[in-house]
Amino acid sequence: MKKLIALLLAVISVFALCACGSVEQDNGKAAGVVTEDDLNKDFVLKVGFDAEFPPYGYLADNGEYDGYDLAVAKELCDRLGWGFEAVPIKWSAKDKELEAGNINCIWNGFTYTGKEDDYTWSLPYADNDIVVVVKADSGITSLSDLAGKSLMVQASSSAAQAVEDNKEFKASLKEVVELSDYSLGFLDLDNGTVAAVAADYGVAASRINEKSDEYVILSETISHEQYAVGFLKGNTALRDAVNAELLKMAEDGTLLEIAQSSDYVERGLVIDKLILINK
Repeated sequence: MKKLIALLLAVISVFALCACGSVEQDNGKAAGVVTEDDLNKDFVLKVGFDAEFPPYGYLADNGEYDGYDLAVAKELCDRLGWGFEAVPIKWSAKDKELEAGNINCIWNGFTYTGKEDDYTWSLPYADNDIVVVVKADSGITSLSDLAGKSLMVQASSSAAQAVEDNKEFKASLKEVVELSDYSLGFLDLDNGTVAAVAADYGVAASRINEKSDEYVILSETISHEQYAVGFLKGNTALRDAVNAELLKMAEDGTLLEIAQSSDYVERGLVIDKLILINK
């Protein structure tokens, strides 16, 4: 584990090189940037998340927001003496929420792969695949079987970007339907409005667990990526504090304990994909 920590701290220094955003350009503290002094003054971590994104963030049966990412964030705040606030957001508006200061991080299965220069990032903590879900009785067994058919993606999501980047696959489709959340997409799948839903593996697995006889995940994936916590560009003090505590939580077993202590696995969490736990 000590070798892991040394390696990950080296990664932190690399990420720090990407933090030259509005702070340096303004020659002063930009709006929304958190300093080390701020972290010592009743700081509240306002976590922006998608409440329709199990197992990382969702509205639980008891009416409260839950999810693996939220549980980790809350535990981290408790250990650091920070306040914690889970702020459900419209995913397509996440950048506006971050820039306005309504949230000070995006922590909810947020893909940093391909967006390395757009935010100040934490260490990557999970692997993910963009997969395709179809009805079990559809007869669709491969991506090529979707030729001429409609595919749903969440607007402004990594799945939408993955489909956009796969030019040949996108060109084969009848249309790509962008909706605000996956609940709407799976309703369309049930109604036959779309033939498939492209989603992060966790979201897909969660739906499969809910309706195991109705849906299947195609074996072919559209893309592979990793999740990290996204902060406003230049928020290195906050990023460093979160990184340091995440490493401690990995070393002392807290991250694994959280992953195993609730129904997150039943909702699609794959512990083998949690990087900080398994390295």
